[in-house]
Amino acid sequence: MRLVIRLFFRLLRRLLMPFMLIYAALSKPKPISRDEKAQAQVNDDCRNLTLYQFATCPFCIKVKKEVHRLALPIGMANVQKDADARQALEQGGGRVKVPCLKIEHEDGRTEWMYESKEINSYLQQRFAP
Repeated sequence: MRLVIRLFFRLLRRLLMPFMLIYAALSKPKPISRDEKAQAQVNDDCRNLTLYQFATCPFCIKVKKEVHRLALPIGMANVQKDADARQALEQGGGRVKVPCLKIEHEDGRTEWMYESKEINSYLQQRFAP
């Protein structure tokens, strides 16, 4: 039974994939603009962030839209296509679930944030003008 459910969702994901990709491309919000100095600071702050995701996940699309709106150059790791990224997510975060934002703090601590709503809230609080 478990196998049947897994195959059903895999098939459903494959059928919906083109529509999800089109939706993601067409629904991108307009990015905010910052002056050069502020954007340079944001770019520097984002070098310690990595978003683990895959292209057709609706929750990942939600987070990527917010990343685009806030004009954040966050590194993206596709856990469906990159086995190393998948392994890093599982080892570091404890489970393979997307979206997941990896935050490397300056004190050497690493935080793994899993919920899209929580990720978007964090990004808005930290980077919204």
